[in-house]
Amino acid sequence: MSASTKTARESLEGLDGLVSEPFSRRGFVMTGLVSGFTLATTVVHAQAITTDSQGLVAGEVKIPTGDGELPGYRAMPEGAGPFPIVLVIEEIFGVHEYIKDTCRRLAKLGYCAVAPELYARLGDLSKMTDAQTIVRDVISKAPDATVLSDLDATAKWVASSSKGDAARLGATGFCRGGRAIWLYAAHNPQLKAAVAWYGPLGGNPTDIQPRTAADVVGDLKAPVLGLYGGADTGIPVASVEKQRETAKAAGKTVEIVIFPDTPHGFHADYRPSYRKAQAEDGWARMLAWFKRYGVA
Repeated sequence: MSASTKTARESLEGLDGLVSEPFSRRGFVMTGLVSGFTLATTVVHAQAITTDSQGLVAGEVKIPTGDGELPGYRAMPEGAGPFPIVLVIEEIFGVHEYIKDTCRRLAKLGYCAVAPELYARLGDLSKMTDAQTIVRDVISKAPDATVLSDLDATAKWVASSSKGDAARLGATGFCRGGRAIWLYAAHNPQLKAAVAWYGPLGGNPTDIQPRTAADVVGDLKAPVLGLYGGADTGIPVASVEKQRETAKAAGKTVEIVIFPDTPHGFHADYRPSYRKAQAEDGWARMLAWFKRYGVA
């Protein structure tokens, strides 16, 4: 690295690796995170939770990968650490305020929570306003192998440069991020525990997304808690129950909770799909899962 390049990079960093402005890198379309909430929702509901950063080190970071640096958001307690790690995997809408807030909620409980922007190479989610366009032009073009590699890179960075304890690694994800949770639990043997919030289980495999969440159950390397809504029109209850049965037959540690009369996205407090009681119940179950399997 040249002296001038090093100086330019250092000028963008604050204390503890926080980024003071977006850092451009060739090959990455999205070099900074969504400011505020996703533009793909026209109304942010008043029920949206806002968690302050008092007592935390929180803000945008850059995460080294094999071909550049992903923008991401990290929140962790002030202090020396090391802190247990939770990878927070986004919905389809990018690492926007809801995902950032989720990281801060975890940090308030003693975790170092990091959400990498996994779609930064493919599109600028900070400017996209239509969910179908996001799925067609970005999500469907994201190779699973790259997603898994980026999560590995994030876990490595948190442990080496962000006061994270590699021996206490957990992960949680929402919607499409819930699908990634199942895949990651089948990929990384260092993962202690994982929690999937209404992650799709089926779908049509492609060359770059060759296996569904249902396909990888027999390969799980970490305990998985699945939190699903009984009224989710996109994820049939029958497929969720089949996931439970397949895991049991394979001897895997999987717990499935189906909340009756509950829609998809019930933890997403900024949308009308939010269900306070179910979200709080699921959150408590997630924390207990992390504690039971050595993340906390």
